[in-house]
Amino acid sequence: MAGRGDPPEGTPEGLPGGNDDEYRSVVFDESFVRAARLQEFSAQERMGDHAKAVRSRPGRGLRNGPRHFLVLMLLIAMAFGTAVYMGVRHPYRPPGTQPVQALRTVVVPLAPEGTVPGGDPAGLYARSPAADFRVGAAGITHPAVRHTKNFSDDQVTTALTIAKDYLVASSLDPAVLTEGAVRPVRVLLDPDQLNQFDRSMNAPEDDGRHAATGWLVRFDPDRIALAAPEVRVRGTLAFAEAGPDTLEVTSDHTFAYAVRPAGNETGAPTAADGRAVDTASLFTVRRQLHFRFDRDDLRTHRAELLLSHVQAGPMSCSADAAALMEPLLAGQRATGRGPAGTDPYDTRRAAPAVCGTLTTGTQPSG
Repeated sequence: MAGRGDPPEGTPEGLPGGNDDEYRSVVFDESFVRAARLQEFSAQERMGDHAKAVRSRPGRGLRNGPRHFLVLMLLIAMAFGTAVYMGVRHPYRPPGTQPVQALRTVVVPLAPEGTVPGGDPAGLYARSPAADFRVGAAGITHPAVRHTKNFSDDQVTTALTIAKDYLVASSLDPAVLTEGAVRPVRVLLDPDQLNQFDRSMNAPEDDGRHAATGWLVRFDPDRIALAAPEVRVRGTLAFAEAGPDTLEVTSDHTFAYAVRPAGNETGAPTAADGRAVDTASLFTVRRQLHFRFDRDDLRTHRAELLLSHVQAGPMSCSADAAALMEPLLAGQRATGRGPAGTDPYDTRRAAPAVCGTLTTGTQPSG
């Protein structure tokens, strides 16, 4: 006889436990029922007219949603506040924004051992070590260009081009050499160096920072003129990567100028015995410069000039080489006075006065 809970035919064969086993996998436990969003009305509640079979229970998400939202907003506010605080305490500095250094300068007059030889410019060049130098900008040549770890071929070429442009403007431009122009050089400098440059032009001083002749080559237009427009040049350019955002270029060039007294050529100096001498003479300047370029400098076609070491002669050791180049002209000799005195108690002077001797072999032969 079938049990109370069994179908009339009894439990089907092959299904142990009957209906209980068949639906055991879908039986809902008590916790699942309590969590249900829909709840069935009781029999008494369903007796009312048009009563719905089920009612909605308040969802747990609705009760906790505002709380979760507030917690999330609080975490976001805390993260933002922390970022602002860390940004103030440790401001991020983008690559390549290291401060621009002040230019350091050394200008050394070279005094001749005897009388400065004279002659016509072509003959002077032919009899001097500058005989095989190239003329003007052609003497400033690029090395073989190759990319570095962080800079492309084009960027390296740009740095070398800016350095060459600076050398041409500051060493070869007639307006800069003898007319007092400074703008052709100034426009090629990083803006952060312009104050130092302007002070060097307006109030030059041999203090290792503000020598005008550390930035450019210039002569007193009332005393010196170019005897020939061409300037003979020889030297080298080299480059190296100084960091992931910095390129450095070093230059080492010798410039040979044919100079004469300003005004008419009849104002030539005289030798010790009163005889007139040839008006033209050679004046030689060796410039060793150290440039630095960040990516902004490359983009704006400007340079940072870090170091300038200059040797120039023939000059007297007593010449004020910080303000102007003061060549000794044909037939002249260096004075017996040494360089300007150095005061060891004057801490404002960063560089002592120095002077060298121009060897006989550097002058045009007789």
